[in-house]
Amino acid sequence: MTENLQFLSMPNAPVATADVLILPVPLERTVSFKPGTALAPAAILKTTDQLEFYEEDAGWSPFKHLSISVLPAFDDDPALPPASWHAALERHVAALPKQNLLVALGGEHSLTPALAGSRMHEPGTVLFLDAHGDMRASYEGDRFSHACPVYRLLGQGHHVVMAGIRSVFEAEVDLVAREPRVTLFMDWDLRGPGQWNAFLDKVRSLDGPLYLSIDMDVFSPSLVPGVGTPQPGGFSWYQMIETLEVLFSRPQLDLRGVDLVEMVPEPSRVSEMVAAKLLQKIISFWGKAHGFDRKLQTGSQMQVEYD
Repeated sequence: MTENLQFLSMPNAPVATADVLILPVPLERTVSFKPGTALAPAAILKTTDQLEFYEEDAGWSPFKHLSISVLPAFDDDPALPPASWHAALERHVAALPKQNLLVALGGEHSLTPALAGSRMHEPGTVLFLDAHGDMRASYEGDRFSHACPVYRLLGQGHHVVMAGIRSVFEAEVDLVAREPRVTLFMDWDLRGPGQWNAFLDKVRSLDGPLYLSIDMDVFSPSLVPGVGTPQPGGFSWYQMIETLEVLFSRPQLDLRGVDLVEMVPEPSRVSEMVAAKLLQKIISFWGKAHGFDRKLQTGSQMQVEYD
């Protein structure tokens, strides 16, 4: 990916001073069903041109106050073995400025441990929204498979709060039973108001360093058909919005980074739009939670003409 990508066609701010950094990571090495996730970062960013600057749920125009920069893509290098490539990604992200919101756009879910590890050197919590357990020690002989990120996150010392899960391997069930650092909310259990509220209470209680990882297959395929490994069931749009509202309601939230992964562009472009809108919501909610709405209007939107 060599093209100069932008968010909502706004000019990219200097990396050192940008409030929001978007990192495209078009990794596609271990997908096991539908190909195409390497095309997702560019497709999502191009789709942002169809968004409004005003974000209706938080009730403001975030980019009047926030500056944003879409970084050059961190591309795959087939010459590197998996361990070397993931280590290179971790070093690359660790060198980026820290006092901002970092959102990585995948690409397959195997990239999450390198991203989380680069932003959370100490043990923290990963809020992991996905259709699949992703807890295998290895898959098809590869511990860097998209089926293994949770296992690797646990190896880094993190706690993992999982929700939307509706496809698990038997060994993953055994791991959850013996691993106190994993909190699992199966998708079916979230159908009832009691369990849904218990999940929101858990999100509300998260403390310390936090990383948010969203596999787009956490959504119902009726909403997001374009994913690598779709599963029946899943989050609705407004369940996701409620989750984000609860997460960002905590003023002292120490969010170290976010990734959106596993989207596959498809002909209707609905999946791209959901991902683009979700990206906007995350930025908006983060910005308002950090008081940017009370800061001067010197953001990226102020540098473009629009009607």
